[in-house]
Amino acid sequence: MKHLTSTFTGLVLAGAITTAQAADISVGGKNFTEQQILSNMTSLYLEGLDYDVDIRAGMGSAVLRQAQENGQIDLYWEYTGTSLINYNDISERLGPEETYERVKELDAEKGLAWLTPSAANNTYALAMRTADAEERGIFTLSDLADAINAGEGELEIGLNAEFYARDDGWRPMMEAYDFQVGRRDISRMDTGLVYQALRDGDVDVGLVFATDGRIPAFDFHVLEDDRGFFPAYALTPVVRQETLDEFPELEAQMNTLSAILDDETMAALNARVDVDRETIERVAESFLEEHGLL
Repeated sequence: MKHLTSTFTGLVLAGAITTAQAADISVGGKNFTEQQILSNMTSLYLEGLDYDVDIRAGMGSAVLRQAQENGQIDLYWEYTGTSLINYNDISERLGPEETYERVKELDAEKGLAWLTPSAANNTYALAMRTADAEERGIFTLSDLADAINAGEGELEIGLNAEFYARDDGWRPMMEAYDFQVGRRDISRMDTGLVYQALRDGDVDVGLVFATDGRIPAFDFHVLEDDRGFFPAYALTPVVRQETLDEFPELEAQMNTLSAILDDETMAALNARVDVDRETIERVAESFLEEHGLL
């Protein structure tokens, strides 16, 4: 197996990313558990296929996307809704297939190829402790809106700062569901702390990601997005077209990996890291071995 190098976010400043001359492919990843698992998994998988890989994990979304557009990252896993809204400024509400086709078309103009999407949809969601949701009769976002509008007790809500400010985030969601929550009832914190605060009863409603393994581990109930506010966030490998032209077999190889990922699989992998405290490297390696890909 060829040597795999790693460069983390602290070293990734504007203009500081340089393409490794010895590497065939540079694999990027964002700075949360699911993405770190995927970047490690992809790097190990491609190394097993005799590519020389440079892994650059732990980047912020905007930095990573810019690095790929600039040719400094060849491949990473992106979410369809993120590209639609954050990178292409499309506010139109589209179904999952329409979202994929739109971002595939728009990003092709930028030299980026969207391969076959996985069945994993890591959408934003709001969750409550299951016992609390059952006691209050809140199972959907409409139920939550009704409870807030009826003044049925104060509900403390935990969000991360990004979701609070995003175009597909908190304020547009309140508008879509026709309710208002004052700033004093919102606690903004790091994503990981939201799960802990919800589990421990410090907040009543928390922002979660649909494939996060802590949802079943902490016995959370995910509130149904019954008005379809959130776009699809299908997890998909995105590759620079120039890289595909150089390595045309890469498309089928990455589609093989994409085909074995779904919500349940990603939640289980995430839980092994976030709940069971296994190392990211071990989780990625064992998954590939289990599926005969390493």
